[in-house]
Amino acid sequence: MYDAIVIGSGIAGAAAARILAEEQNKSVLVLEKKAHIGGNCYDEEDAHGVLIHRYGPHIFHTSDEEVYAWLSRFTDWYAFGHEVVAKVGEKLIPVPFNLNTLRQVYGEEKAAVLEQKLKDTFGEGARVPILKLREQQDPEIQAIADYVYENIFLKYTMKQWGQKPEEIDPAVTGRVPVVISHDNRYFGDKYQGMPKDGYTPMFEKMLDHPLIEVRIGVDARDVMELLEDTGKVLLYGEEFNGCVIYTGPVDELFGCRFGRLPYRSLRFDFEHLDVPDYQGHSVVNYTVSEDFTRITEFKYLTGQETDGTTIVREYPFAYTGAEGEIPYYAIMNPENNKLYESYAALTEQFPDFHLLGRLAEYKYYNIDAMAGKAIALARSLAEH
Repeated sequence: MYDAIVIGSGIAGAAAARILAEEQNKSVLVLEKKAHIGGNCYDEEDAHGVLIHRYGPHIFHTSDEEVYAWLSRFTDWYAFGHEVVAKVGEKLIPVPFNLNTLRQVYGEEKAAVLEQKLKDTFGEGARVPILKLREQQDPEIQAIADYVYENIFLKYTMKQWGQKPEEIDPAVTGRVPVVISHDNRYFGDKYQGMPKDGYTPMFEKMLDHPLIEVRIGVDARDVMELLEDTGKVLLYGEEFNGCVIYTGPVDELFGCRFGRLPYRSLRFDFEHLDVPDYQGHSVVNYTVSEDFTRITEFKYLTGQETDGTTIVREYPFAYTGAEGEIPYYAIMNPENNKLYESYAALTEQFPDFHLLGRLAEYKYYNIDAMAGKAIALARSLAEH
């Protein structure tokens, strides 16, 4: 009855399903465990009419012209240059740490000297990982690195990951660099913003195709069986011979038989306030104090005009697989990566089974990179 099964309706699953249906004329069944489409990008109006992101803020940014044009078929955009500040003592300073932050911390005269030194060492516009900055021999650059490390990086990272920065994969630490620029925007991409009407309407349009059937509230493990002795896939008890794209946690697909893959999860505490403004910024990171890592004020993300405001505090913790917990961030290190490979190898006995996405690949992807990879994978299956 179906040519393809896509498990998960986040950006990976939705983009892949659309390509399979639209470009390859395949009938696609999308199975979604959550009670809604859109994965962790899902947004909705709260009881007060404020558009919130249920699973934390998601800001779209890309320099990939093809991905931007493709997604623009399903949404218009609210242009938004995301700026983040960190609360350090009584100050709110721009992060990533940049040349404007330098002036706030050191004052105009001293900062002018340090700015030139940073430009001479790394080049204007460079994005330097904090751990690389700490390797410099120049004592003044080392002093900057120590300030950033102690006040912006160390405690925030330990809260977010439950580890010291040195224990974390460089691909993760490199995502929060020191920027040799006066641009306060968190990202440097050409296109930055939010789907104008929200992520959920964008996903609805993406999945709105006569060859796509979406079933929400369905755990694929309840309706799909992998027969490891024969390499066959059963769907609702019947043999299925089409392609399968799986975007969920690969360890849970096999009952965590080798042990659970470590992830960080998040608890979100939402609060609505009958005031026009709470913090004056879309996101404030709490890099030194508090148990939570950041507060997001949604109206600054979306440009929505409301009398009141809704905020959310984020509390990271170790994912255990308990009911209601969601795995968000893979904890990548050699040991965990090796465990992941053991699970990924189990899928190789199924000839047309494909792992796609943050959870299935045990990697971090931005939205644009995930969309691009999903599109490429689906197009590569044209001959299957």
